[in-house]
Order: sequence, then C-alpha cells, then structure tokens
Amino acid sequence: MYYSDKILSEKSTYLNDDLLLDWLQKNGNKVTDLHLSVSVRSFRSEKVALLIQNILENKSAEAKKVFDSIKSNYPVFLTRNLDIAKKWLKQEAKGTERIGIIASSGGRRLRADGINVKNEIEPTNWFLNDQYDVRSSFYLEEIATEFDIQGLEIDFTCVAWDINLYYENGWNFQSFKGSKWQNINQDAAKQYLLNSYRVLLTRARQGMIIYVPEVDDSDQTRPKEFYDNTFEYLKKCGLTLI
Repeated sequence: MYYSDKILSEKSTYLNDDLLLDWLQKNGNKVTDLHLSVSVRSFRSEKVALLIQNILENKSAEAKKVFDSIKSNYPVFLTRNLDIAKKWLKQEAKGTERIGIIASSGGRRLRADGINVKNEIEPTNWFLNDQYDVRSSFYLEEIATEFDIQGLEIDFTCVAWDINLYYENGWNFQSFKGSKWQNINQDAAKQYLLNSYRVLLTRARQGMIIYVPEVDDSDQTRPKEFYDNTFEYLKKCGLTLI
C-alpha cells in the first residue's frame, strides 16, 4: 500500500495543509508485502483516535475524560523507565500477539537510550517474523518509525517520545541537525511532525505505553525541562503512571 494513499483517505483528520499533501504525493513509498486486504482499524475504538486528537490539540481536560471512559478496555500507560515499558509489553502480550517499540524518525536523541531511529528496519521481518527472530518487533531491539508503521497496526506498542515534539505552554517543534536541536518554523513542517506523532499514537490495537526519558542536564542535547514538561502534560491528560 502507499503511505500517501492511507493518509489521503483520512484527509479530514490528518491533513490541514496542501503542502503536506504535495510532500506525501512525491515521497510516498510502496510496500506490497505488507498490503492488508481488510482494514484492522475496526479493532480499535474510535475513542482512541479522539483521545490522541485531544492530546495533540492541547486539550488535556477533554483527553482525560475520554481516557477515563476507555481505560478499562484500552490501557495507556506512561513511564520514565524503558525497562518497565519493555516488561509491560511482554506481560501484556498473549500467544502470538505482537509487540514493538516505535518512535518518531526525528527522535534522534533517543539513541542515548539505545533507541536508534536512523537504523532502517526491514518491514517484513519486523512485522511478520516470530519471537525467535532478532529482526522481529518481538525482540524490542529494532525500532519502527512513522514511515514503517503508517497504515499498519500491532497489538501493543511502546511509543518512545523525544523532544523533537515537546510541551511548554503548548506544543513546540524541533529538528536535530548536526549536534544540536533547531526550532522548526514552517507551519507545514510543524503540522507534519504533529501528524507523525498522531500516527505513532494510533498504531496499537489493544493498548500502549508511552516512554518519556528521565534525564539530567549533563547532556546539552537532552534538556531535562523539555522532557519533564512533556511528561507532566501527558500525566495531566490522565494517562496511567507505571
């Protein structure tokens, strides 16, 4: 399927700028091995999409109300500890239910935690191979980005959150260039980044855990304030701490 086709079919939700449409039409990738003849979105409540919409639209009170109505059937946990996130994934999955870690392609400083979004995965191995294959999502070593997982779903995800999108009196947008973060100023690029996180946060059929790194200020590329503010905002949205 074409990633651009999937987004075009949901234009009212995912596209607010003609520049995004133009970019996707020029850069969409075709992955025929992963074509789904039947949409798997029917497995997930529409309220999950509403929850994510409220979170990304800076509506924490509304997000909390929605989450309170679905959390018994669709858990969303929040943690600062990657080992806890991995343990939760392994405990939740039963039988062949698929788990995996996903992150924004712009989350470059997650590499400090062993989450290297620049390492390209082979999608068929990540999505289809079993728990005994180190290339599969089950191993929680290779990371899928929004480009890999757009239009697809797995059962349980860990969404690793970096400060290319961070919260401080609303959402702020950055791109990591060379050895430092740079502010994103173009509206189309901001919207595209926001929609990238929307994709990541809506890929789990049955539940997810969001990992926000806990850092100190010893690394200038990982300012503690940005990670902490993002975590506090997500907590304000009512997500369950673990």
